[in-house]
Amino acid sequence: MKGSRITAIGLVAAAALWIASGHFLPHESSESRAAITPGEGAPKKLFRVAIMHASEVPHSRKLTMSGRTEADKRVGLTARTGGVLKELRVKRGAAVKAGDVIAVLSDEARESQVIQAKSLVTQRLAELEAKRKLIMTGAMPKLDLVNLEAQYEAAKAALAAAEAELDRGVIRAPWDGVISDVTVEVGKAAFSFTGTDLATIIALDPMLAVVEVSERKLAGLKVGEEAQVRLVTGETARGKIRYVSKTASQTTRTYRVEVELPNKDGAIPDGITAEVSLPMAPTPATRVPRSALTISSGGDIGVRTVGVGDVVQFVPIKVVEDEQTFMWVSGIADGARVIVQGQDFVREGQKVEGVDVKEVTATTK
Repeated sequence: MKGSRITAIGLVAAAALWIASGHFLPHESSESRAAITPGEGAPKKLFRVAIMHASEVPHSRKLTMSGRTEADKRVGLTARTGGVLKELRVKRGAAVKAGDVIAVLSDEARESQVIQAKSLVTQRLAELEAKRKLIMTGAMPKLDLVNLEAQYEAAKAALAAAEAELDRGVIRAPWDGVISDVTVEVGKAAFSFTGTDLATIIALDPMLAVVEVSERKLAGLKVGEEAQVRLVTGETARGKIRYVSKTASQTTRTYRVEVELPNKDGAIPDGITAEVSLPMAPTPATRVPRSALTISSGGDIGVRTVGVGDVVQFVPIKVVEDEQTFMWVSGIADGARVIVQGQDFVREGQKVEGVDVKEVTATTK
């Protein structure tokens, strides 16, 4: 019994000493804990973003639209008199010069009428010369001279009419061009298709590129400005704006714009699809990378900038012109710090560290 009591007393004494140690031994302070955990109280690092300094400059915009090529002149050649088509000297696609014979109609006595008219002119002239001397000597009244001269002039007029009728039997090209269509064959009677085209001729030089421009984009287009044309075949050409319509189409409410293209070799065909870039009036704009554009929580398109106090701000923009890797936009103040890398990882109101994009590029190399 004595041994167990001694053991119990010893355990109670040890417990009392352990409890008392909490009051007499020194405690660990918050400063000591901070010293034990290094860096726990250090200031938090700011998120780094790459920025560029916006520069607003006058930008010459281009209006790119789909259109078509169109021959400068197009006309149908018709028979102006009766007869049978005797000769057809051209084929579809043939190049002709001004005055070249396209087709010839049968004579139908037109040549004989010319011969008859010439004979009458010769007769009237001989009568006038023979009787003029008698009239001058007083053997004939002077009134006869007036009648003879009138008969001579009438004979010359009849000759001119007969020659014009003979010339109507020959159809000629009015100007240099290409025969785009032939609708008749040799042997067909001309009087059966009076008013119908025998052939169609078009002028390929110059060639026109035609587009229809909406009324909202019409402002800034000027006659004489240079324009770029890209054909669907991949070929490109440069020309000048020749015509800007002042009247809108009744059906589409658009305005016709014509670009004149030099085409001496006839390489640009008529009616081919073309992409036309028209210069417009310059407008203040800023060039930013396409990747810098983002969308706000409200659905607006814009960019994020680093504003006063290095705080992120959202700036809505309006697209002026879209390029392959860059975009020209308006709405960004000149000198603003636009975030071009990391803009999707920060939010408005957040404080960040802005680093020039050139420094970031140099670091990554």
